[in-house]
Amino acid sequence: MVKTFQAYLGPECQRTYSCVHCRAHLAKHDDLISKSFQGSQGRAYLFNSVVNIGCGPAEERVLLTGLHAVSDIFCECCNTTLGWKYEHAFETSQKYKEGKYIIELIHMIKDNGWS
Repeated sequence: MVKTFQAYLGPECQRTYSCVHCRAHLAKHDDLISKSFQGSQGRAYLFNSVVNIGCGPAEERVLLTGLHAVSDIFCECCNTTLGWKYEHAFETSQKYKEGKYIIELIHMIKDNGWS
């Protein structure tokens, strides 16, 4: 059964990112922080905030930039794992990631107003 969007980043939001699998809106381009991240399946983007996602339980993982507590995030409409949320960074230089979201490019598509 396919769910409907929980949040719609409607027509006033010109550039958005959506789930490539079900087209549920995920994030506004304005919430993009960085395109220079690496996910488990390739390149990934870091966002300030996202919509239509659920979070799994937090667990500690050693990533390229050190030890972090992260929660996997998944699309609430199709249940595809999209990336993760940084819950806690153990190194001071990585604290800026706390509360931010990684979405892997393999799971995203650009929608609305891109040329």
